[in-house]
Amino acid sequence: MWQNLSLRGRINLLLALLLALGLAVNIARQVAEAGPRVQAEDQSVIRLAREFIEMIVADLNEAPDPDARLNQIAHDLNRLRHVSIALRDAGGNPLTPPRPDADDDTPGPPAWFVSLVHPEQTAVSVPVSVLGRAGSLVITSHPNDEIAEIWDAIVTQLEVGSVIALVLFLVMMTVVGRALAPLQSLAQTMGEIEDGDYDARVAPGGAPELAAICTRLNHLAATLGEAVEDKRRLAERAVSLQDVERKEIARELHDEFGPYLFSLRAHASALAKLADGRAPSADAVRKHGGALLEQINALQQFTRRVLERLRPVGLAELGLGKALESLSRLWRESHPDVTIETTISPALGVTGETADLTIYRVVQEALTNAFRHAGATAINVVIEPAEQPGRDGRFCARVRVSDNGRGMEPGQKLGFGLVGMRERILALGGTLNVATGESGVTVEALVPTAAA
Repeated sequence: MWQNLSLRGRINLLLALLLALGLAVNIARQVAEAGPRVQAEDQSVIRLAREFIEMIVADLNEAPDPDARLNQIAHDLNRLRHVSIALRDAGGNPLTPPRPDADDDTPGPPAWFVSLVHPEQTAVSVPVSVLGRAGSLVITSHPNDEIAEIWDAIVTQLEVGSVIALVLFLVMMTVVGRALAPLQSLAQTMGEIEDGDYDARVAPGGAPELAAICTRLNHLAATLGEAVEDKRRLAERAVSLQDVERKEIARELHDEFGPYLFSLRAHASALAKLADGRAPSADAVRKHGGALLEQINALQQFTRRVLERLRPVGLAELGLGKALESLSRLWRESHPDVTIETTISPALGVTGETADLTIYRVVQEALTNAFRHAGATAINVVIEPAEQPGRDGRFCARVRVSDNGRGMEPGQKLGFGLVGMRERILALGGTLNVATGESGVTVEALVPTAAA
């Protein structure tokens, strides 16, 4: 049953149990104290009545009519609530009628309560002498009145305490209900986010802790929405780039590879015709042979450019350091006014083919952005072992490419190249961050390696 209760139901149930327990403990304390209270009250009333009687009968014989005075005293004292006074002669026979029982329709305390707290009835005899005749005033306690008073007080406190506890319970239930009201909205919004509605938001409310959770959930939904949108745009961009790249390769094959093949075929046909002649001219053969070599060299350069776009040439054969030197050299040749410094730590060790290709692509993309957009005059590339492991605990290589260019505009988003590199590195278990400032842009990536 407890497991099926909601948080609000659990809090309200605990609150009700605590209020009921507090009220029960208070009532139990009063019931436990009722017996000693009745006994103390009984002894106190007996003592006071005896002292009072001893005081007033001391000068009884000096009265004009001592018998009438004694009867009047016994009659007056018999009106006391908690005790009864009876006049008896020397033989113990009553001289005054007993006190009649109170005719009260009000229900008294229950029998179990009376038997629980009722003390032994106490009777004290005070000797009296009137004109030489011995007698006594017998004082008898009646604790039923005190027991009824205590029971009425317990019932009153139970009623008042129950009303107060009920009011407190209703107030606390309202407060708890309002404080936990955002939980339903939170659950509904989480369900909408789970269904793919990343525009769903929950209004912050309730306790400060719940308001903070609502705010962070809204931030999480916005972040997830941005991530999904970035992935969608990245996938769209990847498909678009793939189509563009295929078109460019097809165009280059058609525009460059085709003419080269046509020229090779023409020169080969010319050489074949010369071979069929009786006395082929050496100059003609040399001319066509030189043209063939020229076309073959052009084809080799074209093939190298295409392969460079598909995969870095020499990365697997020469290693990461040589490939990065070749990449830097190509940029220096096209931009001689820009200084490029590349530093690879000797402690880096073997990183693995996947890590080498990822590091190469990060440096390639960062250099491309620096030359195209930053207008930098100095670029520094540092590759070294990272001090902290990656997200999955693997050893990582730190790649840092910084320039002294213009930097990015405030609020400017990353291009598809860097976004694609970030997704690729995240998939490998690493991270990629881009920092910009007045001194330029710094691209820093942690790339997991094959090293243990």
